[in-house]
Amino acid sequence: MLVAGKRKVVDARQDHEGNISHVRLEGNRNFTDVNKAIEIAKRGGLENAHAVKKKDGGEYLRTNPDGRSGNNLDEMAQD
Repeated sequence: MLVAGKRKVVDARQDHEGNISHVRLEGNRNFTDVNKAIEIAKRGGLENAHAVKKKDGGEYLRTNPDGRSGNNLDEMAQD
């Protein structure tokens, strides 16, 4: 179920180095570039993920903690 105006990350893909490169949002058939998803998250548009700033100034997408590992982006990308 979607929270009003918010999307949910339901799948992920990794690049050849093992970094998350794309995510699929609930209701979409195609994957979204992770940088676009980070921008959506920064605007509060993702229900189950948020943007995190790295020490080097870069950013990455992280699912919200809920005690389950199966819905982490790395786990989603393994399926």
